[in-house]
Amino acid sequence: MTHTAEPMDDNRRQLLVATSVVGGAGAVALAAPFVASFAPSERAKAAGAPVEVDISKVPPGEMIVVEWRGKPIWVLHRTPEMLESLKAVREKLADPDSEKSIQPPYAKNEHRSIKPEFLIVEGVCTHLGCSPSPKFQVGEASGISADWVGGYLCPCHGSMFDLAGRVFKHMPAPTNLPVPPHKYLTETKVLIGEDKA
Repeated sequence: MTHTAEPMDDNRRQLLVATSVVGGAGAVALAAPFVASFAPSERAKAAGAPVEVDISKVPPGEMIVVEWRGKPIWVLHRTPEMLESLKAVREKLADPDSEKSIQPPYAKNEHRSIKPEFLIVEGVCTHLGCSPSPKFQVGEASGISADWVGGYLCPCHGSMFDLAGRVFKHMPAPTNLPVPPHKYLTETKVLIGEDKA
């Protein structure tokens, strides 16, 4: 005995289509949180995920602070005068060529950076982990000394650093501020935390 399929009526067909649509929407809603979970969370970023920074928004002479691995990372847009000051303080520095300090090969130069105008360093004093304060004003206006050409001062124990993060002689801080791994994605975007091609 053979059975022949009965033609489906319009009401049943509409019900089947509506059920399929609702089921599909439910599946998408259920999958969305899982897909979103693949993006690095704030916790993952703090744990070490690279951080992308738009440096086009940093005017010359200004500095921004971003967080990477729970540490403040300074991005300073140096002016020509700031870059010139690096030569003026060389003889006063404990490690002018950063031979005892942590830095990647691309920062082994006087300005300790890939692009001379942009300094990227960890803003943590190498003495006891305090955060130095920017002291960009020069001379008497700085409140430090008449011959101060700009840099950083750690308020905890008095360690001083120049505008390349290099420590001055006879300071509690034993080494220069570390340069984190980083690379330029474009002319105006830098990725902090990763430097491999």
